[in-house]
Amino acid sequence: MAFPPRQPRGNFNPRFRKEQQQEHRTNHMIRVPEVRLVGDNVEIGVYPTQEALKMAQAQELDLVEISPQAVPPVCKIIDYNKFLYDKKKKEKEMKAKAKTSEVKEIRFTPGTDDHDFDFKSRHAEGFLKDGNKVKAYVQFKGRAIMFKERGELLLLKFAERLSEYGQPEAMPKLEGKRMLIMFTPKTQKLKKKDSSD
Repeated sequence: MAFPPRQPRGNFNPRFRKEQQQEHRTNHMIRVPEVRLVGDNVEIGVYPTQEALKMAQAQELDLVEISPQAVPPVCKIIDYNKFLYDKKKKEKEMKAKAKTSEVKEIRFTPGTDDHDFDFKSRHAEGFLKDGNKVKAYVQFKGRAIMFKERGELLLLKFAERLSEYGQPEAMPKLEGKRMLIMFTPKTQKLKKKDSSD
């Protein structure tokens, strides 16, 4: 006598694995007796889960649990793949925004010549245009600390040169053997204006 094939259990069951991998419970995975439906294409309220599933099927969409901790859990009737795609896109945009701002360092000495100053200024302008902060400092070695006024003048001249692209967060200040100043890019404000139009 042939026995019917046994259903794989636990981790060996492909359906179970899919449920484990999926970020949100959808359709048949939602095993609570009732859910709160929200969204544009439904009348907001609490429904028996089976009724909510039928509503989703009628619209050829998925019932997706978006707030499992709520009582009853909050669900939306949406296209789950599109929902995931939009969510990933938003996360990517947020990551890109977070990534843009780095702190780039520009180092001077009290005796930096004009050629070197121009070269470093152009670099700093590029960093600010890209949305990065710029930390500029004058490094004093040994007795060069006697020329701290020269260092301050150099940083103020640098601030003037960068005025189109960045603004200093504060006046130059001495920290140990270096005098530093931090610049914030002006381009971020322009970018924000563009995105709000």
